[in-house]
Amino acid sequence: MFTGIIQAIGTVKDIQIKGDFARIAIEHKGGLSGINIGDSVAADGACLTVVKISASHFEADISRETLLLTTFGSAKTGGKVNLEKSLTPSTPIGGHFVAGHVDGVGFIKRKTAEGNFAMLDFEVPGELQSQIAKKGSVAVDGISLTVADIIEYGFRVAIIPHTLQNTTLSRKHEGDRVNIETDVLAKYVERFLLAHKRHGINETFLKEHGFLKG
Repeated sequence: MFTGIIQAIGTVKDIQIKGDFARIAIEHKGGLSGINIGDSVAADGACLTVVKISASHFEADISRETLLLTTFGSAKTGGKVNLEKSLTPSTPIGGHFVAGHVDGVGFIKRKTAEGNFAMLDFEVPGELQSQIAKKGSVAVDGISLTVADIIEYGFRVAIIPHTLQNTTLSRKHEGDRVNIETDVLAKYVERFLLAHKRHGINETFLKEHGFLKG
């Protein structure tokens, strides 16, 4: 589990396809001090397990599914990635709960500057759009962001200067692909509603499930 608050920007030093998985080496220059073999690290929002470490970099294996469902399928040496260590009981929760399970890949449809801020429009797969709400939370390349508005093909966010300076978003351009993870609460709400859609939600249903008294 993560919070979506980026702790370091890493550099992909090597990525090798090994049959149905890949081994990736990411340099963090000490920005993830204290990690150990077996720890979880979010790289651009994808939860990876550390299998090898040194003072300045770590290595992890990426499954075939992760390669298919995230931007790591097209990762290249020299690319920059957002990094975050996994949540501990003493970790401040400055963002929102991020599982590290990427739901799909979107892309930047529009990027404009408004003073010191940046406005970004993201296009996301259709099946994810119902899980994103205005003023709700969404993780983009592992970054916890608040949705400013819902648009026809996805959502819009306003990026503050601190986030621009301390994540890879400052390097992103229109057309760039990004990993998207919707809020876990939105997933459960959608599943709940779909499961009961054929029965309808009425007064009796709401009373049975504790939403109404009497």
